[in-house]
Amino acid sequence: MTNFSLDALDLAALLSSRVCHDVISPVGAIVNGLEVLEEEKDAEMRGHALALIKSSANEASARLQFCRLAFGAAGSKGASIDTGDAELVTRQLLADERTQFNWSVPRVLMSKNKVKLLLNLCLLADGTIPRGGVISVTSTGSDETISFRVEARGTNARLAAHIPALLVGEAEEGAVDARAIQPYYAGLVAKACDLSVTVVAEQDVVTFEAKPAEAKAVAGASQEAPQSAVA
Repeated sequence: MTNFSLDALDLAALLSSRVCHDVISPVGAIVNGLEVLEEEKDAEMRGHALALIKSSANEASARLQFCRLAFGAAGSKGASIDTGDAELVTRQLLADERTQFNWSVPRVLMSKNKVKLLLNLCLLADGTIPRGGVISVTSTGSDETISFRVEARGTNARLAAHIPALLVGEAEEGAVDARAIQPYYAGLVAKACDLSVTVVAEQDVVTFEAKPAEAKAVAGASQEAPQSAVA
């Protein structure tokens, strides 16, 4: 693994590609549904087409609203975002017939970048349970000392090997593409918040935690102290 950095133009381009990738599928389905409506006379087929258009439009809207908070400049006139809005867009995106979404974060105005980090951790957690499961989101502390925990629990939960490295700004051959830009971006946001992200993957459970960098350093030092004394 190699430490690397992207200039602003490359980062913007890769994030744009990621957002387009997320939205193009439901938009394409809407176009297909409209084509069926134009050509099909059968009432049942037209009904299926309308249902496809409605569900795809809802999906596209959910993805765009989520991306607006997770990647965009939403609320740029202020320094804070309502965590209730963050819960709403995340629930709309992630909660479905396969995935249960539990959110236990108080509704407050929170620093914009910390909300962005939380949403990105939720997105990473969702990617670890391809068969669905339960995503649980909790927080402790106030805005200045906030810590997040996002746990994904599901059958065959798995963590892609490159994600922990990307979260700390490392990548194979010192390069990253649009498919890997999201965890790299999450790491950048964590650094901007002075939070440190750790990931633990166990059988059917993957847990992401973000804690103040100073607190983590102090905790690590306290754990090492007894070992030094014994030595």
